[in-house]
Amino acid sequence: MAAVLRAALALVDESQRQKTRPDFTRLRAMLFYIDEFPEKHHHRKESELLFPALRARTPLSRHLLERLDDDHACAEHNIRSVEHALAAFEFLGEPRRVEFEEAMARYADFYMMHMAVEETEVFPLAEQALIDEDWQQLDEAFSHQAESGVAQEERLCFAALLARISG
Repeated sequence: MAAVLRAALALVDESQRQKTRPDFTRLRAMLFYIDEFPEKHHHRKESELLFPALRARTPLSRHLLERLDDDHACAEHNIRSVEHALAAFEFLGEPRRVEFEEAMARYADFYMMHMAVEETEVFPLAEQALIDEDWQQLDEAFSHQAESGVAQEERLCFAALLARISG
């Protein structure tokens, strides 16, 4: 996610510097990936598997996990705003450039902050609070999802999309 966000910001920055229109097809692919991957995989696994395990083990996680669940809830709306701003820029031209660039920057800041909280607060808390039985149940749940034929096929599709984004 971070790599795709950074690549999208770099593409936007390059078009600003060169005073050209960005590669809209590539940006749409990046935004599609950002929209699809977290919503169908990352957020769902956290909210349905990891967060309940943490809530059961420690009250320290309550406010933190509520905030991250709120982030998950508004992430779809936020990325739709960026996608709309991109379409407006593509179809209506320069008058909509700044709106898109600002929406993209806001979303990237929001998501990078969200990931930083997970990495610096949630994962260390999980390592501290969860017991072996919790980790075993999480591993089984994640493995079960990953082993399904749909999950394997979808992983291949996402890999192809990432390759396309990378150019």
